Formats: sequence, structure tokens, C-alpha cells
Amino acid sequence: MKLINLCCFPFLSAALMIGCQNVSSDRKDIPVQAVAGNKKDVQLLYIGTYTQQEAHVNGKAGGIYVYQLDMATGRLDYVSTSPAVVNPSYIAVQKDSLLFAVNEIGTEKGEPSGTISTFRIIKGGTGLEFINAVSSEGNYPCYISFDKRGKFAMVANYGSGTVAVMPLRPDGSAGESCATDQHREKGEDGRQKAAHAHMIIPSPDNRFVYSCDLGTDRIYIYQLDPETGNLMGSTMKYATQPGAGPRHMVFHPQKDLAYVVNELNGTIECMKWDRNSGALMRFQVISTVLTGTGNDASCADIHLTPSGNNLYASNRGALNNIAMYSVNQQTGELTLLGHHPVKGKTPRSFVIDPTGEYLLVANQDSDNVVTFRIDKATGELLETGMEASIPTPVCLKFPE
Repeated sequence: MKLINLCCFPFLSAALMIGCQNVSSDRKDIPVQAVAGNKKDVQLLYIGTYTQQEAHVNGKAGGIYVYQLDMATGRLDYVSTSPAVVNPSYIAVQKDSLLFAVNEIGTEKGEPSGTISTFRIIKGGTGLEFINAVSSEGNYPCYISFDKRGKFAMVANYGSGTVAVMPLRPDGSAGESCATDQHREKGEDGRQKAAHAHMIIPSPDNRFVYSCDLGTDRIYIYQLDPETGNLMGSTMKYATQPGAGPRHMVFHPQKDLAYVVNELNGTIECMKWDRNSGALMRFQVISTVLTGTGNDASCADIHLTPSGNNLYASNRGALNNIAMYSVNQQTGELTLLGHHPVKGKTPRSFVIDPTGEYLLVANQDSDNVVTFRIDKATGELLETGMEASIPTPVCLKFPE
């Protein structure tokens, strides 16, 4: 496996660096100097998208969009668009200086063809400069994150059911893979015909790595070698309910707790996290819907507020809402507060700003990002009246 240099492979450059120019017509450019204003007044927001039509989405974006969130009103103002890359559907931002994006391309079978792209964030956050692309060691990569020390990037490949770790070079770019693992088995649901790695994240103490696999009903638990990036001990797994389809998980910001949202049966499993062994132990299962089995909820994303007092999960399908929960700070148990409509279709991703003031939702199939205010007393979402027209938005990230 070799590092991909787009300058040396024009055919790959043409494939990756393609982007539609069909950007929202009501987008308004703002002066560059406005971005460098008081950070308490604004927050930069990066938006991953689909740029081409796929079986599940009519992608029509132009790349990764940079917006500015007005912290007083929740309004989003356009800043810039990245150099065009194919399907940057999930992104991760590191230290205000680098942005990584999966290029969600590939085949269900065959040689790995997915890639990840690295961008340098232009000083002041006014734009993105392409650095390089490297193989994701699989097909249809759908998630990317960093270890806590910022030494490695980690990617989950949905199509091939593989995960990989890439070292970060001195210039910030990703190098060739230093560790890979193939998930195996399959779940009991008819939609689980093979492994589908959907997420990979480090534990809060950086000792372990967790990968949710929608196809196997497992969360794979690895030990991370902090020097080499090697993934060890993949025989340790957490088993969700049969046919659940674990998609994304999140750790509590203060307590040894974790929560996983299940796409196929519309549930959240609440787990105790053993920081010594890395093991996960279930203590509650709660639905993301009011009635029924949740089989049509098609859950997508899950996040906790910075305080850890409230948790949210998105329902897609015919529901198109955010399920809102309070978190018992003694037991970690969730209580459903209700649901809030997302004012769009297919809430693929949402994000909570670092202050816990706003929750923003990316509605993939209605081409809009909507801003809600979080009531810190109740945890419920409040209307701001603010939304932005953005083509096929599917990932929202603030700088870490």
C-alpha cells in the first residue's frame, strides 16, 4: 500500500476532486475579516456532504462547506467551500489546523477503493487547502476520528466491514495504514448480511478503541498501542440486542458511562464502562420512539450536552425528529422527554456547540441545516427560526 499523491495520479485526482457547482443559490458570502472576530460571538462550523448521486442519496453538493454560527442568534453565514472532493460525507477537525474527510466511495466487494482526504485549515478559518489523500483500507468509509494525543487517525469502512489506523505526519497529513482489522459475523436481521463498520472512536483515556458494527450487532473493543497505533485484543466485544444494528456511540463527559444508538430497532443501550478492562456492561435499553418497535426509526446520530445532563438521538425514516432525554446523574439512566421535529427530511447528523447553547441538525434529503436552542433547565429544544440552505448536508463539526 502506498500513499496516494493526487499530483502524480491525474486519473485519481479527477475522480476525487470532482464537485458539483450547484451550490445553494441563496448563499451569501461574508467578508473574510468577519471570521476572525470575537470567538465568543461566533463559532466556525464545517459541513460534510454528498457530491454525487448514490443508491441512497441524490448528492449534489460542491465539497466541504465552512459556515459561521452567530452565537447570539443561531444564524449560519457562509464563509467558503473546500476544493471539490467526492462524497466527503464524514469529517473530523483537529486543533483548528487540520480537517480530515472520508471519501465515501467503493464497492460492496472487491479491492479497497475508499480514501480519506486531508485539508489544512487556512489561518483564521477562512477556507481549506487540500494536502493529500490516502487509502482508507476498505470500501465506503463512513467515519473518521483521532486518538486523544493527535498521533493517529482512525477510519471505519462500512462497505467492507474494516477499520484502519493511519499515523499523522509532521505536516498533519495522514500516512499509510499502520493497523487494520476485518470485522466478521453477521446479525439476525435481514438487513445484516455482512459486517458494516459504522464508527470508530477512542476511549476518554485513550487506552481503548471502540468500533460499532451495524451488520454484526457488535461493538468491537481494542487496546490501542499509543506509540505504534496497533489495535490489539479485538476478541473482546460488546453484543447489542439481536438485530439492533449499533451505529454510533458516545461517552459521558464526566462519568464511566457510554450510550449506543441502534439504527435497525430504534433503541439506545446504556452501558457502564470499565476503564480498567475496557468492557461495556448494559444496564438499560430505551426506545427512540413513543410507540411501536422502532424498526422504522432508522436512527442515525447520538450526542450528549457538555454537562452530561441531556442526551439526544435522531430518528429518520418517516419520523424526522430528535428524541430528547434527561440523564440521571447518579445512575446514568435515561428518561424520554419527548421529540422535536427537525424541519426537514432525514436528519443524518446533528451537533451540539461547545457551549451547549445550540443543537444544529443536518437534514440530508431536504438540503437544509436547522439551528435549535437548548433549554438548559429542561433539556428540550426550542425554535430559533434559523436555517441555512445547504446541498445534501450529512456531517456537522465544530473545531475541537
